[in-house]
Amino acid sequence: MGFMEIFREVTDMDRKKRSNSGIKISQKLEQLPPYLFTRIKVLIGEAYKKNLDVIDLTMGNPDQPTPPHIVDRLVDTIQNHPRTHRYPQAKGMPRFRRAVSDHMKRRFGVSVDPESEVLTLVGSKEGIAHLASAYMDPGDVALVPVPAYPVHFNGVILAGGKVCPLPLTPENGFLPDYGKIPAKDLRKAKLLFLGYPNNPTTTVIEDEAFFKETIRFAKKHNLLVVYDNAYSEITFDGYRAPSFLEVPGARDVALEFHSFSKTYNMAGWRIGWACGKRELVAPLEKFKAFVDYGVPTFMQLAAVRALEGPQDCVRETVAVYQRRRDYFVDGLNKIGWNVAKPKATMYVWAPLPESVRAKGSMAFAEELLRETGVAVSPGVGFGQEGEGYVRFALVTHDQRFYDVLLRLRKFIGGASVKYGMPPKPKFYSPKNKS
Repeated sequence: MGFMEIFREVTDMDRKKRSNSGIKISQKLEQLPPYLFTRIKVLIGEAYKKNLDVIDLTMGNPDQPTPPHIVDRLVDTIQNHPRTHRYPQAKGMPRFRRAVSDHMKRRFGVSVDPESEVLTLVGSKEGIAHLASAYMDPGDVALVPVPAYPVHFNGVILAGGKVCPLPLTPENGFLPDYGKIPAKDLRKAKLLFLGYPNNPTTTVIEDEAFFKETIRFAKKHNLLVVYDNAYSEITFDGYRAPSFLEVPGARDVALEFHSFSKTYNMAGWRIGWACGKRELVAPLEKFKAFVDYGVPTFMQLAAVRALEGPQDCVRETVAVYQRRRDYFVDGLNKIGWNVAKPKATMYVWAPLPESVRAKGSMAFAEELLRETGVAVSPGVGFGQEGEGYVRFALVTHDQRFYDVLLRLRKFIGGASVKYGMPPKPKFYSPKNKS
């Protein structure tokens, strides 16, 4: 069963269930397609049933463990401080917010008041979705650069808003072109989503001019910039990812979102933060107070340990991703798939090779999984503008990337494979599978 067939089957099943129950779901939810990664997992499950050796490079789901000193703090707190088992403060405990404030100052030179300008989140994804509901009314427009992390547009739809896509193209350096936004959408626009280092394109900002242009644009049109900075610490080759709030004037128009998921391999812990000017944070804080109880106190204290403890663990994590990036991208080029090395994130955003481009990203990803067991994310799953690309997540053992390259070489080269292969990584073992 293919991607499109699964999409249709799930949609038909949902409609049938609703028809049988007589209870209709909201039109907002009706507008959403089946979640990309949920559908991919269905295909992966089918591959496992066929005894395929699956190598899953779809989600940005870190395969490295949370650093021991963070886990130790969590265990000690749970075992020895039962008061932390009670309901937490919805906005986050003062200790956590102070640690975030100190981190923003130390890392970016950005000053935020821990009392009123930092908000604890049950993961930055949840916070971004809640922000759309806190700010948008039906008919309001959000400007969303695409391809995009899906919650950037899904959260808008769930809030009853309308998405105005801003195409990210290689010709424009994968930056939005504000001059091409339709006037009718701009008049109703309330939010502008941005995120660099970018998921999925891996683009980074190296010139502050783009930020300054964005601030001028946001002030002119009374927009709130929603800046997703989840990958600020996963950078390579000496590149330093900035905070949008570093730039003069940004505090007047922006909220910035951060995550522990990638930096500290805490994806399953679900904790992050939003920060910015108190007047801009307050609506999100109010909304969250009505819909969740916040992050458990013991998890917040472990996150404090992450921010204030030794940062060698972050450098080690980045070194692993850089090693995988170097080996895998060099290998792709050796087998005839021309891809540039990203300066940040845990992804490789790869234009489909000419030999398979006509398939489209969805069909390519489906056939690749069915025939080789390698699972990747089709670019179109991040918006129509992602067509022609696939995203690889560097989230499996180093040794497995040799297996991926072997399979890709055969898949894209067909019967007459004329390209070479990189040497096996050190300690390669085909039995070491993840």
